Parts: sequence; structure tokens; C-alpha cells
Amino acid sequence: MATNNNDKIELKDAFSEFKNLKNIDRPTMMGVLEDVFRTQLAKTYGSADNFDIIINIDKGDCEIYWNREVVETVEDPNTQISLSEVNAEGDDYELGETFATKIELASFSRRGILNIRQNLQGRILDIEKANIYKKYVGKVGEIFSGEVYQSWSKEVLVLDEEGNELRLPKSEQIPGEHLKKNDTIRAIIKSVEMRNTTPYITLSRVSPEFLKKLFESEVPEIYDGLITIKKVVRIPGVRAKVAVESYDERIDPIGACIGVKGARILGIVRELRNENIDVIPWTSNTQLLIQRALNPAKVSSISLGATPEDKIKVFMHPDEVTAAIGKNGCNIHLASELVGREIEIWRDTPVSEDEEDVLLSEFDNEIEPWIIERLNAIGCDTAKGVLALDKADVAHRADLEEETVEEVYRILAAEFE
Repeated sequence: MATNNNDKIELKDAFSEFKNLKNIDRPTMMGVLEDVFRTQLAKTYGSADNFDIIINIDKGDCEIYWNREVVETVEDPNTQISLSEVNAEGDDYELGETFATKIELASFSRRGILNIRQNLQGRILDIEKANIYKKYVGKVGEIFSGEVYQSWSKEVLVLDEEGNELRLPKSEQIPGEHLKKNDTIRAIIKSVEMRNTTPYITLSRVSPEFLKKLFESEVPEIYDGLITIKKVVRIPGVRAKVAVESYDERIDPIGACIGVKGARILGIVRELRNENIDVIPWTSNTQLLIQRALNPAKVSSISLGATPEDKIKVFMHPDEVTAAIGKNGCNIHLASELVGREIEIWRDTPVSEDEEDVLLSEFDNEIEPWIIERLNAIGCDTAKGVLALDKADVAHRADLEEETVEEVYRILAAEFE
């Protein structure tokens, strides 16, 4: 069945679409086009081995020639043609020669044309997906800037300049931020994977690596390698600690990261929705690193323990405990992550005050040992130390039920009545 003009136009449009596809080399394009036509020839004639396909990329067209052996008696009409038929119009072919017939696209059925078009479009889509994967898989760990196209409850869809889709899951968004359509955002490319033949590109704004890359983009000395970021720990949207080291004694790493009047770090803080950022000088001396990490709280003494697995006990004056622990325990948590070991805060109470106070361990017959252990972990090792704090704050920081804290306060208060 012959094709109509609409069929030709559809096929030419598909051909043109493929020809204009970016990021594909000419040999690959030629190979794909030839393969698509051979597939349809095989369906139509049973085999495509005896066909020549000439692709004209510039014109967006192709020529197909059907090669058959000239024989006396035809046994296979797909590969053979009779001598009498080829010489009927005055040609002078001999037995054994090859006779080439030009196949017009009109000879394909309408379904054949649709098959070619659909096959070609499918190959175009596969190449586009492969190109997107190839483009981004080498950019994992780099900062990406794009426009929010759609915002849902579980993720945000972001488009790049070519309209490719990247996704920012809720878990990778800074808590409390509300991204809207057309917002321009920055994030780090966290991962690139293929899901059902489709590239799935995940972005992150909560990764410590994102904060590190922001510093690299804002601080030329870091980008140039004069200052090194040794470690980054953060509670997204709340607080972060960045330990830096300079290889040039003439460069102040803290001053360089903060900038004149805080100009450099201010841009980073705004990008991270006002996340507090502590920049501290790195040191391999664990005790000194702990002191710097707990700043502005003043440390009296530090016990590192007998083994690297032991908890680090940091002793300080009761007035310094609140600053060391930080709001909701974030400061002590980040300090522990920075050092790589769990840190416990202990009150370094003078003897004269101890005489009027009682250690929590003395109440182990009235208070469960695991509760005392949790209170010790947040710096509460004496009865008055607990009673001096807000009940709700203690319940949150020690991860205790409010009823449990009420009972503890009742027991401790009775001691001083």
C-alpha cells in the first residue's frame, strides 16, 4: 500500500528532529538512522542483508537500494530476480550479476512508515537520556543552579537551561524553607542514577559538601588551594562548624573565610536560610580542637579516656555549660561530630559549693540509672545542676518524657527541703 503525503511529512519531520539533536556525533547518527531503516526492511522483506542504505544528513533524506542476483529461475524473490525481467526494457545484464532497484519510501505501508517514525523517536529519546546521564554523572559533587518548575509536598522539580529535570527531595531541603515555582536555587548534585532507563538526578541543600562548595565559590583562597577545609559538620538550617587550615602563614584562614565586615560568609548564611556558621582553625591536637569547637564556652579540663572509643569528658564551670551545649544540644552535637567522638559535659563545681549539692549518682535508689546517665550526658551531674534548668529544656535535651522529668524534679527538690 502506498503512503500519502502526510506520511512522508511525518517521516521527514522525525528525520529532521533527529538531525537537529544536540550532543550526538555524526557517525552515531548515521548508524542509528541506518539501523532504524534496516529494522523495517527486515520486517517488510524478511531480511535486510541485501539492501544498501545511503543516508543524506544534510538533506534530511535517505536512499534505499534493493540488491538481487540475476538468475535464470527465481527461487527466492527477496534475493533473486530473473534475467528476462531485468532485460525486458533493453538492459544487458548477465547471469550472476547484481541488479539494484531503488526503493521509494512510498513502497512502505502506512504502518511501516509509523514504525520507522516511532522507532526513530524511541532512539532519539534513548540518546537524549544517555546524554543527560553522561552530562551529570561527571558533575556529582558540583554546585548546580536552576529554576524551580514545580513544588510538591515530597520533592521539588528543578529545570536546567536545557529543560532537563533534576529533583530536590524534601529530605534534601533545608528545614523550614518553602520553594516556589520560578525560584532560582543552588544545590549540590548528590547522585545520578538510571531508573527504568531514565536518568534520575538528585540534588541536596543539606549535605555538608554543599556548604563546602559554597565556601569554595565565595572564598578565592579556598578555590586556589591556599586554604583547605578540613571538615564540615552541620545541622541544616540551624548551625554548622567549618574547620579550616592555611598552608601560608601569611594568610589568616578565619579572616579570609569571613571576609571584610563578614561580606563573604554573609552570602553563604543567606543561601542557607540564616544557618549559623562557626569557622574555626583546624588542629590535629584533639584537646585544642575541642576547646575551639565549644567556643565561646570556656573549658576547665578535658579527659580523653583510656581508648579512642571512650567518651570524652569535658569539665567546665556551671555558668559555661549552657553555651557549650547550645540550643537543643546542637553545639555539643556538632563538636562531637567534628572531633569524631562523643563528648560529655561535666560541671567543674568548686568544693565549697559541692558541700551544699548532691551528685545524681547518690539518687540511684530512687532514680533509674539510665535516666541519671542521660542527665549526665547533657551536663547535669548534680541535683542543683538539674533543678537550675527549665524542665521542658531538660526533657528535650535528655530525650525524656515530661512526666519522668517531673518525678526527677520532685525527688531532687525533696533533698533540699
